[in-house]
Amino acid sequence: LSDRFHHVRGAVLAFGAMMLGAGFWMLFHPLETAPLVWFAASVLICTTGFSIVTINYQTLGGLWKISASNRTPVTAAREGFGLAGLLVASVLPAALATLTGLETAFLYVTLGYLPLLAVSLWLLLRWMRSVSLETPQTDTPVMGWWALLRNRWRRLFFGLLFLNIFASAIPAVLVMFFIRDRLGAESYTGLFLLVYFLSGVISMPLWTRLARSFGKVRAWQISLAVAILTFCWAALLQEGDLIAYGLVCALSGLALGADLALPPAILADHIDEDRRQGEASRLFAVMAFLSKSALALATGIALPLLGLFGYQPGIEMTAELNFMLSVTYAALPCVLKLFALCGLLLFEKDLALNRSAV
Repeated sequence: LSDRFHHVRGAVLAFGAMMLGAGFWMLFHPLETAPLVWFAASVLICTTGFSIVTINYQTLGGLWKISASNRTPVTAAREGFGLAGLLVASVLPAALATLTGLETAFLYVTLGYLPLLAVSLWLLLRWMRSVSLETPQTDTPVMGWWALLRNRWRRLFFGLLFLNIFASAIPAVLVMFFIRDRLGAESYTGLFLLVYFLSGVISMPLWTRLARSFGKVRAWQISLAVAILTFCWAALLQEGDLIAYGLVCALSGLALGADLALPPAILADHIDEDRRQGEASRLFAVMAFLSKSALALATGIALPLLGLFGYQPGIEMTAELNFMLSVTYAALPCVLKLFALCGLLLFEKDLALNRSAV
């Protein structure tokens, strides 16, 4: 729908923002007579609005008429501010709760969120009128889904992207259990996550510079190598290795920055070269779908896999359980990222040249 109504993308964004704001408000103002139904409806409305907004927001980055060398700074800045916002949003309710109580704190967050969303939407729409955006070519036929994804470049890119995201999703699912049951450092969980996300924010200029010097695909390869070495180290950690795990969080945060900044820029380059502006929203929607699917798949596999070996969160840990938790949390993602790196090396020429032959 966003591609079909690209000429009124601002209205599409406004519609998504209204859904997002309404769903967010509903989440923290439940209907007492039917709380579960209300909660389900709130989540559906909120997350659907979020998807509409974020997919179109990413698409704007892909349609902005800028040079290929400037696309990485654009995506890096966008994702860097996104991570910073995530940190603020995660801390704010707890900070307010110390002053007002938890229920009142979330009420204030809700009341503050709606005008913030409205102002942000207004600024975005104003920006859209002030910049030059690529528009679909009238002489380029609109592709169906099958034809769109049958393309060799897109098959390679999305396949390697999914493998990498899935590898990152496994430790994301297990991080709380690894910190508590393997390292015995549950009280430091917030600090470790802070280091991880701050490292992702700080790393954005680094990946921008590397992409400009070596190319986006080569920079992505470097980030995968960093992640592989980091996860190899994490697999060897023992109970009480707090400083070492803090360094693991910092290094994996560096790789997170690349995963957020580089693939959207690579996809935007492809859209520009292949003149697929008419399918830009769908291509960025595929990227969003793969990210959510990888997290869902990791959630459905990681804990049941550990459960086969007798692991349950919070139980007394044995040497075998410690080993299996380390293998699943760190060694398995390391192997998956190694496959992704090999794929990027094997098909580097195809991806770097943005070839579009089917």
